[in-house]
Amino acid sequence: MAKKAVASLQKGAGRNYTKCIKMVKTENGFQYAQEMVHNDDVKEFFAKK
Repeated sequence: MAKKAVASLQKGAGRNYTKCIKMVKTENGFQYAQEMVHNDDVKEFFAKK
């Protein structure tokens, strides 16, 4: 299943997106926030809190 999803993202319009993962501090510790972001918006994803 994962291979099929990755292969489809490498062709056509899927190449314009990046999977971004960042650590977010919560009151109980840290969690990971992940999102599919357009290549032009990657810096904005990491800048927002």
